[in-house]
Amino acid sequence: MKLAKAILITVIGAFLLSGCADAGDRGLGPVCESRLNAAQSELSHAKANSVGKSIDWARAATLIAAARTQQQFDEFENCVIKADRAREIIAGSK
Repeated sequence: MKLAKAILITVIGAFLLSGCADAGDRGLGPVCESRLNAAQSELSHAKANSVGKSIDWARAATLIAAARTQQQFDEFENCVIKADRAREIIAGSK
């Protein structure tokens, strides 16, 4: 009886923990990807048209690189924050 109870508790525990396994994503993976792509595109466009200051481009490029790193580690919320900040810098440099 003790063995059956232990197995039941283990199964329930595993089930509950499996629900928390991907809690950090919150569905932000695709958002991260699209915002990173937008930021990279906007930065490339600004550089190609010589819009803005090179110091702002460097700051934005650094944030984009950091966001890509966050993306690789499934830190999608931080990725979105950095990509949005990069886009703000690019827009402000125009």
